[in-house]
Amino acid sequence: MEVKAKLKYIKTAPRKVRLVLGAIRGLGVEKALNQLKFLDKKVAHEIKKLLDSAISNAVNNFELERSNLFIKEITGDDGPTLKRWAPKARGRATPVRKRTTHVNLILGELVDSGKKEAVKQKIAEPIKLDKKIADTPEQEKKDAKKLNIKKDDVLTDLTRGNKEKKEIGKKISDPRGEGKGKNTKIEGNIQKNFVNKIFRRKSG
Repeated sequence: MEVKAKLKYIKTAPRKVRLVLGAIRGLGVEKALNQLKFLDKKVAHEIKKLLDSAISNAVNNFELERSNLFIKEITGDDGPTLKRWAPKARGRATPVRKRTTHVNLILGELVDSGKKEAVKQKIAEPIKLDKKIADTPEQEKKDAKKLNIKKDDVLTDLTRGNKEKKEIGKKISDPRGEGKGKNTKIEGNIQKNFVNKIFRRKSG
C-alpha cells in the first residue's frame, strides 16, 4: 500500500531542497521526523509539515499503522521560476531568478498489510425533528395553548402586517403646536424616540 502527498510552490531552489530530502530518504517516519526537527535548514519545516500530512492520511483514511510506514520515495522537482531584475551600476540591470520547488512524497509499508483502498467514512444522518413548524396562525395559537402561553404573547405574521399598515401614514405632530417654520409635522412610520429628540431640540 502506498500513500502519496504533494507540496507545491516552495519558495526555495530545488538544489537546496534536495539536500534535506536526501537526509530522510528511505527512513522510517519517526526517524525522519526527528531528522527534520534538528536540521538547520529553513525548508526542513515545510518538509516536516508535508510528512505529517502524509502520515495523517495513511492513518485516518487507510487505517495503516504509523510504526509500519517509511519514506519509499521523495523527490524535489523544479517549479516555475519567477524572473525579476536587480539594479546595478551605470543604470544597468541584471536578471534575478527566484526558483520554486515541487516535492512529491510516497510512503510505503515495511510489512504489506494487503489494504488497497481508502476506508469509506460514514456520513452523519440528518437530525429529525418530532415537532413540525407551524405554517398558519391558527396552528401557532393551538401550540401556544398547549404550552400555556398567553394570547397576547403570540404575535403572528398576519397581526404584524396589520399593525405595520396602520402605522404607515400616521401624522405625528408637536403637541406644543407648529413653530414659525411650520416644519414640526412629520409623516410616515418614524420611530417614536427619534421624533421626541426632534421636539426637544426645537425651541418653539
